[in-house]
Amino acid sequence: MTNNILEMRGITKTFPGVKALANVNFEVERGQIHAICGENGAGKSTLMKVLSGVYPHGTYDGDIVFEGEEVAFKSLRDSEAKGIVIIHQELALSPYLSIAENIFLNNERTRGGLIDWNKTNFEAASLLKRVGLKENPTTVINQLGVGKQQLVEIAKALSKEVKLLILDEPTAALNDEDSDHLLDLILSLKAEGITSIIISHKLNEIKKVADTVTVIRDGKTIETIAKSDVTEDRIIKDMVGRDLEHRYPDHEPHIGEELLRVEDWTAHHPQDASRVMVDNVSINVRAGEIVGIAGLMGAGRTEFAMSLFGHSYGSRISGKVFMRGKEIKTRTVAEAIENGIAYATEDRKTFGLNLIEDIKRNISMASLEKLTKGGLVDDNEEYKVANEYRRDLNIKAPNVLVKTGKLSGGNQQKVVLSKWIYSDPDVLILDEPTRGIDVGAKYEIYTIINRLAASGKGIIVISSELPELLGISDRVYALSEGRITGELPVEEATPESVLKLMTMEKPR
Repeated sequence: MTNNILEMRGITKTFPGVKALANVNFEVERGQIHAICGENGAGKSTLMKVLSGVYPHGTYDGDIVFEGEEVAFKSLRDSEAKGIVIIHQELALSPYLSIAENIFLNNERTRGGLIDWNKTNFEAASLLKRVGLKENPTTVINQLGVGKQQLVEIAKALSKEVKLLILDEPTAALNDEDSDHLLDLILSLKAEGITSIIISHKLNEIKKVADTVTVIRDGKTIETIAKSDVTEDRIIKDMVGRDLEHRYPDHEPHIGEELLRVEDWTAHHPQDASRVMVDNVSINVRAGEIVGIAGLMGAGRTEFAMSLFGHSYGSRISGKVFMRGKEIKTRTVAEAIENGIAYATEDRKTFGLNLIEDIKRNISMASLEKLTKGGLVDDNEEYKVANEYRRDLNIKAPNVLVKTGKLSGGNQQKVVLSKWIYSDPDVLILDEPTRGIDVGAKYEIYTIINRLAASGKGIIVISSELPELLGISDRVYALSEGRITGELPVEEATPESVLKLMTMEKPR
């Protein structure tokens, strides 16, 4: 007799012009943590939306069997009533309500037709303790960081007597400490008998928690692998359909003259001017060179990049910037762009893209003056330019009129890169360019970075992944507490030597 809590048989889901799922078969054993892997756009989230009723019965072909019973969910409420709860990558919390109010939203604790606030807050406190969150239940959600908000989502799921918990990229926006805490919590829920499905592209996390891994590629199930047989190489081969002998493309640098030099750059906190966030940073980058910036969370990497790019962050900013030996000003974003600097933000969805606009407009938005004739944007030229970048950077979309919010993370990142490449900068700063992107798309991004360097651009890459920095950079700076603590050519850099510089404390 099977011990499966879930069976999905022959699931096929079609959108206009696209078959997102093609005869997918998927089984999950009771009490297991089952991981789903696949490149962005492979169909992972679509499959879970079918399961949870986001895509209701009748909009797909195939059967779902849960706890031995064939089910036909018409909505999220239907699936939750059976004990299936999904936590999406984009958290569904109301920022202006309290933790307790969010936990019991649409599941209120009432007495006599009115909300029983004592019971609400008491039960919320119990659930918060269960997920290891030491917060007052009356705390407003927007006062919490993303890691704590993720725990509130899990507490909310537990309030619904969850039997099968689905987590879609739960650690995508978390730092290492919050990620470890969340993964430990998933393991503790397993010990309580709760079955979990985790969608993730982070192979180290999958190896830590998953009992079984199913790989999906192009809307089809490729194989299901037991924990004892899971290797990174096997999963990568299944995900991308080929061996990645080298995780990073070959890069032969041809380094030329110095392009950018920054001297004694200092920036203070935007609200508290007494706090120094960037402390006398001096760096340089040459033509054709890829320079990495390493640092722990809070080291000042993003603060440095944003303050340099048009004073987008900070207060009391000082220091000098030189381009090809000539001092320039970067007091505004327009001034920075005009002087040959571009910055691709780490938060592409909030600051890098207009998600409700199409690919065409997102690519052109930083350089509209190039497309303007008589005060009007030449639509035909804008379309032509965007289409060239769609082809050159392999943006997977049928045309450039597709809304950018509909694209996968990797393709969104290619749109961001297209926007800044079209602005023709001398120096391009890339802040976490592969965050939230699967291994196949990462390789494509690395290839684009190499092409830019080969064309004579100076590239600065900020990344939390040390192997990535060491795999693509020619030279690496380390930041700690807002200061540059060291600089190493990549052939002399090791994870240990860079980490030692990253953890160097400021003299007291």
